[in-house]
Amino acid sequence: MTLKLKHNPIIIAGPCSAESREQLFQTAKQIIQSVSIDYFRAGVWKPRTRPSSFEGKGIEALQWLYELKNELKLPICIEVIQPQHVELALKYNIDAIWIGARTTTNPYSVNELAQTLQSVQIPVMIKNPMHPEIKLWIGAIERIINSGIQEVIAIHRGFYYYGNEKYRNKPLWQVPLELKTIFPDIPVICDPSHIAGKKEYIFEIAQKAMNIGLNGLMIETHFNPSIALSDKDQQITPDELKELLNKIKFLNNNSSDPIFENTLQNLRQIIDEIDEDVLTLLSKRFDIVKQIAYYKKNHNVTAFQLSRWKDILKSRKNLAKELQINDTFVHHFLSLLHEESINIQNKILNQPEPEEKQQDYDNKRRNS
Repeated sequence: MTLKLKHNPIIIAGPCSAESREQLFQTAKQIIQSVSIDYFRAGVWKPRTRPSSFEGKGIEALQWLYELKNELKLPICIEVIQPQHVELALKYNIDAIWIGARTTTNPYSVNELAQTLQSVQIPVMIKNPMHPEIKLWIGAIERIINSGIQEVIAIHRGFYYYGNEKYRNKPLWQVPLELKTIFPDIPVICDPSHIAGKKEYIFEIAQKAMNIGLNGLMIETHFNPSIALSDKDQQITPDELKELLNKIKFLNNNSSDPIFENTLQNLRQIIDEIDEDVLTLLSKRFDIVKQIAYYKKNHNVTAFQLSRWKDILKSRKNLAKELQINDTFVHHFLSLLHEESINIQNKILNQPEPEEKQQDYDNKRRNS
């Protein structure tokens, strides 16, 4: 499947939930007075964690959106969870649908939707699963493509995690970039609202998405977020949407300037050479690790040495600070190095002893 973008970026905006006819019309009218969007989004069915939460207006909301589309000439997209939702979306002339994170997590549910979508020609957007399992995301996309859908868009909305951090969902930007590598012709847009959880973080997330070359934004927008029935903290007003889009720097994926391309190629060549040096040094480092492992094996010493690990963290982080290298990156890098070192040592420590050496060991145990 080859999908060419009509334009870049794709902009989708609208409230988290369709709460009332008045709410939808007020929000939509204010949005189109401020900015140009590709789709007006609204949640019709809301799969909530707890039953006491607002779970959407269903068919009633579809009727409001049908009227809104006809009156304001605005393309509409909604989330679908079950096959009957697809059938109702088509009945009410919805222009595009998206599959939410909870649904993407369940291949059986995606397969049911894919079967219902056979021979249907509307854009289908697929959000990443709740947890960073890229194979689930890939599988959902493949199922939708196999159903015959010609226009598929992936939505990066971040990943659930335990613990308290800045954002509601962890961005893990390497995951959507890996997806773009696997599906180079499928647009990947960002949902900064769900990553942020709070509206004050939406701009920095949206700008990061544009900086790394994602293809658009889905931003939750409500005429009065303070009265929203769901996710009010992460919704912005239409005026704030206009300010946000005017503030974002939308970058090109490439340049036609030959001087720029030549300079960039020269700098990349330097990086390639440095990478070769880094990999060569890593190979030498792991050779030393193997020598250490055999030495420990001969002296019955464990692979993991806490004091040594603490010393590595302290000394390398101090050096990294002097070199102005990000502390978090250094910690992750050192942890990966250490994990691989332990794996190498563990394989060597687990190698069976030669028979004569094992007999000597058994004799010593019996005599002790």
